[in-house]
Amino acid sequence: MSFPTPEGEVLPPHTDGIPAQPIPDYEREASRPNSRERGWNIFATPGTYILLGINIAVFCYMIFRGVSPSSPTPYQLLYFGATSPELIMHGQWYRLLTATFVHVGLLHIATNMWCLWNLGLLGEPLLGPFGLIAVYVITGVAGNLLGLCSSVIFRDYGSVGAGASGAVFGIAGILIVLLSNKKLPIPVFELKRLRRSVIQFAVLNLIIGIGANFTSIVRIDNHAHIGGFLSGLALGVPLVPRMTSGRTRYLARQKLTFAGAAFLLLLFAYFITKLR
Repeated sequence: MSFPTPEGEVLPPHTDGIPAQPIPDYEREASRPNSRERGWNIFATPGTYILLGINIAVFCYMIFRGVSPSSPTPYQLLYFGATSPELIMHGQWYRLLTATFVHVGLLHIATNMWCLWNLGLLGEPLLGPFGLIAVYVITGVAGNLLGLCSSVIFRDYGSVGAGASGAVFGIAGILIVLLSNKKLPIPVFELKRLRRSVIQFAVLNLIIGIGANFTSIVRIDNHAHIGGFLSGLALGVPLVPRMTSGRTRYLARQKLTFAGAAFLLLLFAYFITKLR
């Protein structure tokens, strides 16, 4: 799903205005290429393309090693880092992260990368390259942790999970919160339109995911989607007050927020170990 952005969208976290003046800033940047055009420039949105590159590189390496591009086996997915409740509970916690870069076939990675590309182009001006990558990692791990928690509670230790969708939902979640800031140098009607597009994306894909589990076609880990989405919403809340306070303060709040989130994930992981 595409999320077109207004021309010249350059958002205040990477300016020195305290606070940003919506109309002058927006008009000053309007002469620059729009976000969609900048999206084709790797150097304009490096965080987005780093994430895309890692995902695609992992998938290509899997194919090079003989994995089917359409129907990889559970064993093959596990070999390359997919989640397994049994293996994670026996110490392979790294799978909570590596699984966010492993995909179950060409269609799976194509849809996830399309969504990641669109959301990344919209989110990177708000978060910066470091922020976007951090949100991807934190929300992806959070989604997989919620999936693990569900598997432990319901004794479903044989499931295998993979994909960037939890992290994609996390980016959507944080965007919904950040785009609620009316002080951003974008007309209010554009903010509402962008925010509405992201909300529609999240709701539609959650419905598709839940509905798919009532069919025999595919099984989708909705716990990972919900966990990623909720953690994204939570990450955005403490960032909003600092978005128009200047880059230094905003980046400091980012680092503090992400560090706190990482600590909470460690506590959640410890809690899960006590459920077994």
